[in-house]
This record gives sequence, structure tokens and C-alpha cells, in this order.
Amino acid sequence: MLMPERLESHLDQNHVAYSLILHRPTYSAQVSASVMHVPGKEVAKTVALCAGKKALLAVLPASYRINFEKLSAIVGEKAMLMEEQKCSDLFPDCEVGAVPPFGELYDVPVYMDQALADDPEIVFGAGTLSESLRIGNVDFVRLVRPKICSFAEEAWSISKPRRAQAQGAHT
Repeated sequence: MLMPERLESHLDQNHVAYSLILHRPTYSAQVSASVMHVPGKEVAKTVALCAGKKALLAVLPASYRINFEKLSAIVGEKAMLMEEQKCSDLFPDCEVGAVPPFGELYDVPVYMDQALADDPEIVFGAGTLSESLRIGNVDFVRLVRPKICSFAEEAWSISKPRRAQAQGAHT
């Protein structure tokens, strides 16, 4: 499958320079980062969520996890992962698990974690499991107009206390 035509047209019409990165099919942004030889902190993953009856996209570093309590407080309703069928219906031109973070193309708001906001470039899936895009972060923010906030945590920080407790360390 190729990058969705609406995404390519959107980038071209808005004069956004981008690099298309082809790689073997991957099923997570962290694996994509590894395959592309890019640190997981520098690759964004897009997570399709529901909050009440609203759909939204969360964009965060591949090596991070969503803190659902924080995001729910920001959104004002309990945020949960979107069911696969609803995701397929809402993003019909994307492969399952490969939604790009361009919510404006699908009339869906985008929440971008602060951890990505200062990076000069952003790399993310392009709507397929085997293509990623690299664009300037300034262009991304200008085009998508995400709500930039803090709702993610480094994945290792979630399990670190449990590991320390298991080893008998005092925290």
C-alpha cells in the first residue's frame, strides 16, 4: 500500500517539504525506529483514541506510553484506545495500526506530547506499515495545529519502580 493520496496532496498543497522513508513492514513505532536506526524518542507514534463520543489522536515519542489519567484530565473525558473496526472506518485509506498524525484530514483533534514539541524534525508513520515521513516540526505544528500538552511518560519509568521493589530496593 502507498501513502494515502489525501496525505500526499495535503503536504504538497501546503508546500511542506518531507522525506519518505521506506522500510520493511513494522507493527509499532518503536520497531520502525529500530529499523530506521533512529532513537525511539525521535520517532512519533500516533494512537487513535475515543473520549466519550469523540475521536482524537495522541502523538507521542515511540519510546513513551500514554498516561491515560493525565490525558483524560486534559480532554475532559475518559480517554481509551479506539476499537480496531472504528479506526478502520474513520481512517479508511490507512493500514490498521498506521494512522498518520494529520487529524485535520479526518476531522479529528490531535494532542501532541510536549516531549516532541522542541524537536526540529518529526518522523512518523505515513499511513502504511512500510512507509514513514520526516518533516520539520514547525511545518507539522503549522499544518496540524495540535494541542501541545504533557500526557506521556517514558516507558521505562512506568516499570522502574516495580523492578526496584522486586529487587528489594527501597523507593
